[in-house]
This record gives sequence, structure tokens and C-alpha cells, in this order.
Amino acid sequence: MIAQTWTSRQRVTAALNHKEPDRVPYDLGGTILTGIHHRAYRRLRQHLGLPEAAIEIEDPIQQLARVHEDVKKKLQVDVWGVNPSKPRGIGALPWSEDGYDKLVDEWGIEWWKPQEGGFYYDMRRHPLAEIDTLEGLAKYQFPDPLDPGRYEGMVARANELMNKKQVAYVLGRNAPGVFEIALWMRGFENFYCDMVANQPFAEALLDIIMEIKMKYWARALELLGPNVMMISEADDLASQNRCLVSPELYRKLIKPRHTKLFAFIKKQAQVPVQIFYHSCGAITELLPDLIESGIDILNPVQVSAAGMDTRELKRKFGKDLTFYGGGVDTQHVLPHGTPQQVRDEVKRRVDDLAPGGGFIFNTVHNIQADVPPENIVAMWETVRDYGVYGR
Repeated sequence: MIAQTWTSRQRVTAALNHKEPDRVPYDLGGTILTGIHHRAYRRLRQHLGLPEAAIEIEDPIQQLARVHEDVKKKLQVDVWGVNPSKPRGIGALPWSEDGYDKLVDEWGIEWWKPQEGGFYYDMRRHPLAEIDTLEGLAKYQFPDPLDPGRYEGMVARANELMNKKQVAYVLGRNAPGVFEIALWMRGFENFYCDMVANQPFAEALLDIIMEIKMKYWARALELLGPNVMMISEADDLASQNRCLVSPELYRKLIKPRHTKLFAFIKKQAQVPVQIFYHSCGAITELLPDLIESGIDILNPVQVSAAGMDTRELKRKFGKDLTFYGGGVDTQHVLPHGTPQQVRDEVKRRVDDLAPGGGFIFNTVHNIQADVPPENIVAMWETVRDYGVYGR
């Protein structure tokens, strides 16, 4: 019998269908949630013996590098990415003052990064901080989801990856999730209060964001036709120790929008697609609700958060979810551990999450600036060698 030679797309497809391919699929840079900070990336290229190359920033806020094709080939990366481009109608250009690099995104949120020692941008101003009425909300100018700049190059990129390179890819979203954008625009304290004391306003804001997202997804899915596998949505619903809102409040205000949005996406897609859903933190309590709402893939599987034991997660939810991430702890082990500690951690997570498929290897969220290249290579070598099915 001739052994099957697996393409990356076949490998990922098998994992998403909860079947065991030849090895655990691997991602680096397929999304802006599974990427690498440009400082760590530059050191990694040098460590791999690759030539110096101009590094393009994939995501300005997080300062993520766009991973070059030579790195993807050397590390046998299975998942790539197709993200929207910058809209044409965006306003002011980034500027610098008072020791900070500053920018305003298309939602009107202002971000600052220290010029000395800054690793990424932090939110500093929330455009709806002083707006708490339906009348005020109606006057605010929200982004245009159909700005043609967003879609430039998207079709050609998807065709190249699906038909020429035979790899899997995640189709990127136009913004973080409905809950997260509401928090960012209104300010965290304000919106948490709105959810309890000003619910008509909170629901109106969530609905506006949801409708913007639906318009984006309708256009993107129309353009890409059958060349779609996974689509990315995200909200951070939990902290290190618990949910950010009570499950009851989540079910009342956020879950109905998730359910509507995810159903809309799957209906608009011309082929079956899977919802890649990102939430950091101790999210276990909400997983039954998220599954019911329509998610198929959970990222980043924050193994160091409360209740996020990978063996238990696989036992309870492995039939319903593909775990995308969780391959190595990025709060402690990857940046501060020895290469051997990284190897041991990777083996543990592969043992917990890989059996029966339903696992795509990635770190817990992006690789940060302080991670040594030796640990990244130790991680990759271990998943390459230990993540083989039938070993």
C-alpha cells in the first residue's frame, strides 16, 4: 500500500473533521491571534539562518510581523491567512508626540505606544465615552463595512492559497467581536454599567456593530465564493480567573447576537465553513453557550487560566470543538522556561488535545517580543516529532 502524502489543506481538513491526519497541523501567522511580535520574529529568522529581510507589520496595534514564505516553508506551516486590507476611507494618519507613537483607528479609538521600550499600542481614548443615548448613538459615524479598500487583493490571495499552494487558510474579520468593540468604543467601565443600567443603549450599540459585521461578511463571502474554509471571529469574554460578565448577562445580551451573526455567516457562505472563535481567559463556563451559538473552533485555549485544563476540555467538548492553540503556555513557559521545559509542555498538550483529531497546534495567543528563538524552535521541533499520529 502506498502511504498518503498529505497536503496542508488535507491535514487541516482532517483535523477540523475530528479525524487523525499524518501529524498535528501547525500554524504560525495564519491569523492576527496566532502570530509573532516583530522583535521575536527578527531573532527567529536569524536563528534559523535565513537572510535578512524587510519585515512588514501585519497588525499595527499588536506589532505583529507578517511571516515570510521562507519561514512558513522551513517550519512546515499548514495554516495561512487572508485578511482584509486597509479601508480607503480611514481618517488621520498616525503621528508622534510627547514620547508616544499614536493612531486613531476607523472606529475612532485612539491608541498610544511608547517610543522608548514600547512593544505594542494601548487604548487611550474611547470615542463614545460621553455618548450614552440612542440619539447620540444615531449621530455617530461608524466605519463603512463595504469600503472597497478592504477587499483589495482578497480574491487573488484566496485563490492562490486554495488552488496553487494547497494550504488551509483563515479568512480574517474586519474588527474584533461585537462585545469587544462595544467595550473599546464606550470604555470598559461605561459599557459594563450600560449592560445593567442602560440596556436599550447597550443593545443598540451591539446591534450596530453586529450589522456592520454582517455586511462585511456578506461581501467577503460573496467575493471568495467556494474558496473559504474557516472564518475568524473574536471576543474576549473572560479574564484569568472568571468570566467578564455573568453567564446570565451573556445569555441575555451577547449570545443572541453571536447566534444571529454565526448563523448569518454560515448561510451566506457558498460552501460549509467553520467559525474560528477567539476568547482568552477562563471561558469554560460559557463553552456550552458558544457551541450552541455556532462556533466550531476555539482559540487560544488559555491553559494557564482557571478551569482551562486541556485534558478535561478535550473530554467534555472534544466532539464539538476543534482546539486551535493551547499548544504551549505563553505566559510563563515559552518566554521564561528552558527549551526542555518547552518540550515537556508541548508533549503534555499534544497528549491531551491531539487524540482523535480536532487539534491545530499553535501557542496560546501570539508569540510576544521577549520569547527567545531557542524556545520557539524547541516548540516546533517537538510538535513536528511528537505530534505524529500512530507514532
